[in-house]
Amino acid sequence: MTENHTTTQTGTPVGSDAHSLTSGQDGATALHDRYLVEKLAQFNRERIPERIVHAKGGGAFGEFVVTGDVSAYTKAAVFQPGASTRTVQRFSSVAGEMGSPDTWRDVRGFSVKFYTTEGNYDIVGNNTPVFFIRDGIKFPDFIHSQKRLPGSGLRDADMQWDFWTLSPESAHQVTYLMGDRGLPRSWRTMPGYGSHTYQWINAAGERFWVKYHFHALQGNEEMQGAEAQRIAGEDADYYRRDLYEAIERGDFPAWKVSVQVMPYEDAKTYRFNPFDLTKVWPHSDYPLIEVGVHTLNENPENFFAQIEQAAFSPANTVPGIDISPDKMLMARVFSYPDAQRYRVGTNYNELPVNAPVAPVHNYSQDGAGRHGFKAAGAPVYAPNSFGGPVASAEAAGEGSWESDGALVRSAATLHTEDDDFGQAGTLYREVYDDAAKERFLDTIAGAVGGVTRDDIRERAIQYWTNVDAELGAALRARLEADAADPDQAAEYVGVAE
Repeated sequence: MTENHTTTQTGTPVGSDAHSLTSGQDGATALHDRYLVEKLAQFNRERIPERIVHAKGGGAFGEFVVTGDVSAYTKAAVFQPGASTRTVQRFSSVAGEMGSPDTWRDVRGFSVKFYTTEGNYDIVGNNTPVFFIRDGIKFPDFIHSQKRLPGSGLRDADMQWDFWTLSPESAHQVTYLMGDRGLPRSWRTMPGYGSHTYQWINAAGERFWVKYHFHALQGNEEMQGAEAQRIAGEDADYYRRDLYEAIERGDFPAWKVSVQVMPYEDAKTYRFNPFDLTKVWPHSDYPLIEVGVHTLNENPENFFAQIEQAAFSPANTVPGIDISPDKMLMARVFSYPDAQRYRVGTNYNELPVNAPVAPVHNYSQDGAGRHGFKAAGAPVYAPNSFGGPVASAEAAGEGSWESDGALVRSAATLHTEDDDFGQAGTLYREVYDDAAKERFLDTIAGAVGGVTRDDIRERAIQYWTNVDAELGAALRARLEADAADPDQAAEYVGVAE
């Protein structure tokens, strides 16, 4: 018998991989054909639930190398001069399902896990510096509005625009989405952002607020709507294939990693709420500071084990890094690990792709899939008189902030320029050139043109009028012209349609 013979999952040799055990050639299949039962039962359980959000994606392993010096702002080992850290990164779409085309117009996920000497650190972001909402309580509603109607199972423009126009804080992100950023050429040629505001703590205990920026050293490239639509029909895995083949041929994509740093006290009086996920910090106020270079140089050996089961969470911080009063971030700190426990299993952090390189010492035990365990006689509770002490908050590098009042349900109102449409208008007027503005008008005219309810369509026109009055007027004129001559309506690749 050769060493490579087929076996059951418990190592027993298998008699046949082609024929079931039956009572004669045409007789009943025997239930005690253990390998047949095992093979079918395993097949029935091959899939785990797909992510509700960011279901379609791909990724690779890499290395982050520090090239700057930000030790004045954080004591995190991963960001100290000369540090080099292994990483895994996952790119994704937001709204589409597992089998959806890569080139639908959508926001792209951009998440990186750093296997640091102090534990895993995850930056869970997007290819835009902002998001559609600022409070996690609206997140399930937002995602429902971008998915499918429960009756027909179809995506619905009325539903999308009804939510967006009743949530004016979405304007900044929708301006990014409907612009060129909504159709990147590839994952390799798009930027990434931590999007949220995080807290850094240095060795002296001083606190700072930071935002992460990843700029593709390959340069940013986008595609036009018609090309994206064509590719969606020809190659649903266009981005996934592009990344894999680039790494296979040694064309390793890389991103320069920078941060914006805001002194702790500045946040209290800054003109925008610095913890509002729908806002950016202008670089003129807080310029970029170089941190390092992140390079992807290793494809996964098994996509399911190493990419599909990879579990990212903004709750994964390390000493010298913590969260901020960002309401979306605080909600995600709960929601992300909770989703992974449901999707992958309660012991998902023991899987190789998620396991830290730093030693793990805690008192969790049991649960499905548990294979790591403590030595016999080791304590399984705290406090105890056998195990080591816990670190202090200071030693652990935990952050903190002062509360600005009693528990309330409201948005911050302390910042002078905190309207919902201002930054979206600035993006449209000052960043988009004339050609980009024309493409933008084509896109939103096509998107709003899909709305069937008059009241929602009117709100959508007002939404863009609030962003820019001339844009709103142009949109109204375009929609009226398209209604009069449908054959001339603007072509549009929808938002993960």
